[in-house]
Amino acid sequence: MTARKPFGGLTLFGLKRSVILGLKSLWMHRLRSLLTAMGIVFGVSSVIAMLAIGEGASYEAQQQIKELGSQNVILRSTKPTYKTTMEEQDRSFVLEYGLTYQDISQIQATVPGVMVVTPARERKDFVWGGDRFVDGVALGTVPWFPEMRNRAILRGRYFSELEMTDRSPVCVLSKSLSRRLFPLDEPLGRTVRITSQFFRVIGVIQDNPASSSDKSSSSAAGSGDASDGMEMMLPLTTLNDRFGEINYKRRSGSFEAEKVQFHEVTVRIDDPAHVMAAAGAIRHILERNHKTGDFTMLVPLDLLRRAERTKQIFNIVLGSIAAISLIVGGIGIMNIMLATVTERTREIGIRRALGAKRKDIVIQFLIETVILSGTGGLIGVALGLSIPILITHFANMMTIIQLWAPVLAFSISVITGILFGIYPAFRAAGMNPVEALRHE
Repeated sequence: MTARKPFGGLTLFGLKRSVILGLKSLWMHRLRSLLTAMGIVFGVSSVIAMLAIGEGASYEAQQQIKELGSQNVILRSTKPTYKTTMEEQDRSFVLEYGLTYQDISQIQATVPGVMVVTPARERKDFVWGGDRFVDGVALGTVPWFPEMRNRAILRGRYFSELEMTDRSPVCVLSKSLSRRLFPLDEPLGRTVRITSQFFRVIGVIQDNPASSSDKSSSSAAGSGDASDGMEMMLPLTTLNDRFGEINYKRRSGSFEAEKVQFHEVTVRIDDPAHVMAAAGAIRHILERNHKTGDFTMLVPLDLLRRAERTKQIFNIVLGSIAAISLIVGGIGIMNIMLATVTERTREIGIRRALGAKRKDIVIQFLIETVILSGTGGLIGVALGLSIPILITHFANMMTIIQLWAPVLAFSISVITGILFGIYPAFRAAGMNPVEALRHE
């Protein structure tokens, strides 16, 4: 006869027999076993689904921040408070605020490590393409703007330094604006208009990653609704030449006159390690030049670090919630196994009388709990892998399933079953065989 190989003191034949016996015992009460495993199923699936949703949301946020440039410091002009605005308008008909040429000169002259400065000035108005119009933004900037802001040219090209010097009437449309103005036509070579000024379209650029504009473009043109990402880029010199330095706004019976030299300035630092120090120096210069605080500073590197920290906290919170679900499932397993021990008292007594040792009884009940928790874990993994796919399909939300998530969730489910099955198993093994045989 072939020798039976030992398995931790238990032969492989005995282990196989215990597994078969455990499966038969659970199958006899299959509805109860299924309901018991449901706690593990929902715990495991929630671990995988929550981590996938959190990972997807964190990835999208970090990608948007990275597209702004980890070596960039982005400065924006902001309108002063109401009180300051009224005081300025009392002294002058035109409200003047925001970033200036002086600010750029001082930053370039005093802040070490500054590689490139990209100024931009905007004008909000209706942008017309034939008989369609959109409430958009004309952004006057420089030829190296796409490289600085990591925005790809999708079609055509961006304007050149020669066109900027010549104040050429050319423009580049954002993807969303191009879709709204020319939903069925080729935008390149077409003409768009702001007030009485006409510009030739030479390219289409990727939407601003910081905006939520890349959505369905099925809304009707001519609605006049203000929309994020409806940008039209043209040379800064062209914008200043065609519209002047003062922005006049006449809408809904109101009239405003503002003078802003630059609405946005992007400063690139040569070394990522020096970005935070350079940002501090830039803030000091601007606070000295702008007592009214008419500027804001955005440091993508700082935002990226915060996003990574938020991701860690988010994962800890979601993991804690899922762990509670698994603990509840484990308590359910313990409860059922204790009830099973009571129901099978006479069976335990017979097995002990026929020579079964205490470790055999312990192993028998532990195998049943592992089968329960393992089966629940496998079902939970399948459900947990399905939920993120459904969320991505129906909610259009990015989800990312890490390889370690289902492995970790399944491992925890099995460990939970073992931990919560130990006490019922030892309680069954500790029964007096004589009293167990007398049990009815």
